Amino acid sequence: MDLLVVLKALGDETRFSMYQELASSTTALTATELAERLGLHANTVRLHLERLREAGLVDVEPVHRGTVGRPQHVYSLAPGAPGLGFDPPSYTLLAGLLATLAERVGADADDAAAAGAAWGREAGKRTRSRSCAKALAAEMDRLGFDPATEQLPGGGIDIAFLHCPFRELAEAYPELVCNLHRGICAGVVEAVGGGSVADFSTLYDRDPCRVAVSTELT
Repeated sequence: MDLLVVLKALGDETRFSMYQELASSTTALTATELAERLGLHANTVRLHLERLREAGLVDVEPVHRGTVGRPQHVYSLAPGAPGLGFDPPSYTLLAGLLATLAERVGADADDAAAAGAAWGREAGKRTRSRSCAKALAAEMDRLGFDPATEQLPGGGIDIAFLHCPFRELAEAYPELVCNLHRGICAGVVEAVGGGSVADFSTLYDRDPCRVAVSTELT
C-alpha cells in the first residue's frame, strides 16, 4: 500500500472512526450499520467508505439476504490493511489461548520455527518476486511489520521490523512467538530461493526485531 495515501485516507476523523469500527468487528458491516454505530447519515458513510476503498483499505461485497431487489453491500478491511491495534478482542483471546496451549503441551522454539517455516514456504510459493529478500519484505509488509530494508556490506539485506503486530503476545511468549516469526522468514526465503536467513534478532536481543538475508536485493 502507498503509505501516503493510507495516511491521507485515515487523517480524517470520521474515516478513522469508521476504520476502527471495521477493524474491531468480527463481521462485515453495511453502511447503515456503520452509520448507526457512529451517529452519521448513511450517505455520508458511503462517501467515506468509497475513499477508504480507493486507498485500498476497505473491500466491498454485494450480498443477497433473501430479499428481492438490489443486494446489500457489506464492508470489511481489505487483505493486508493494517489492523492498527483494533483487532477484535476474540482474535487476541484466541491467539493467547493457543500460545498457552502450545506451551502446556511442551512446544519449544524449534517447534514454533518449524510451524512458521511451513506457513512461510506456502506464502513464498505465491509470490511473483524472483528475489527472496524482496519477497520477504513484501510479505512482512502485508502482515503489518512495516519492514525497512538496508543493503549490508559484502552483499545481503538487513530487514528491520518497525512494528510488530505480535508484540503483546511476543512479550508474553517470546520463545514461541519470536521463533514462529523467525520460521516464517526462513520459509519465505527458502521457497523463493537464491538466499538464506543469515541472522534473526528477537524482541529481546540487543539489536531487536530484524532479519539479515544473505542475498542482494535486485
